[in-house]
Amino acid sequence: MMMQDLSRAFNIECHSIADLLENHREDIFSTVTLFKGWTIGDIMAHLHLWNIAADMTLNEPDKFQSFMMKMMSALVGGQSHIALQNAYFGKQSKAQIFAAWQSRCEDIAQTFAQADPEARVKWAGPDMSVKSCIIARQMEHWAHAQAIFDALGVERKNGPRLKNIAHLGVTTYSWSFKVNQIAPPLPKPYVRLNAPGGEIWEWNDKQLDNRVTGTAEQFCQVVTQCRNIADTEIKTIGDTARKWMEIAQCFAGGAETPPTKGSRHLYSEP
Repeated sequence: MMMQDLSRAFNIECHSIADLLENHREDIFSTVTLFKGWTIGDIMAHLHLWNIAADMTLNEPDKFQSFMMKMMSALVGGQSHIALQNAYFGKQSKAQIFAAWQSRCEDIAQTFAQADPEARVKWAGPDMSVKSCIIARQMEHWAHAQAIFDALGVERKNGPRLKNIAHLGVTTYSWSFKVNQIAPPLPKPYVRLNAPGGEIWEWNDKQLDNRVTGTAEQFCQVVTQCRNIADTEIKTIGDTARKWMEIAQCFAGGAETPPTKGSRHLYSEP
């Protein structure tokens, strides 16, 4: 895909969150989600902070390196993401941070649309291409937004742009094992997903005894650790496919434990 298309997909992802939140009262940002007890305001601050970081790594790499050193040092020292976000944004209200995030999304989409897709940029994990960086920003917004949709009891509507996240989930197969100090087993599983529009999306060589099948939405929920695979209808055949889906992690940073069965779900009135 062209950078313009990838940047547009990121921007649409941002708009889907904005459309969900912007007409609510300000106290919506105090709503607690099932993602580690974070509020909706905490999630929006997290997305905004790392959008700022993405802008820095593309346009001010030295400033990004300094920023990242401070962030990682604080996290290793035991500070939480929420504490770091609160310190960074100071006395800004969550509503103000939300408004700033909305404005910055547009700027980031435009900046990345004009960048060299194959240029390399730094991040919390391995270096990556500019193309991968904007896909990662779309992925993080989609993943964190799941907790917001869940908390508000709203079924989300996915479209063709979900393929970017599914593709990232497939291509981070080896990373999912390496971040857990496990040698990635080969061959990689065949992945066959039912897309939101009714198409079939496929990756890797076809194998009857080593495969992952299901809906693209639920696959993306598993690889972004929004859902435990036991809470989905994703099917695995073979030990390699099963183990991958149990530890799948398409985002950077240290190894994270997927949510336990039943711990993440759409809120419904009792």
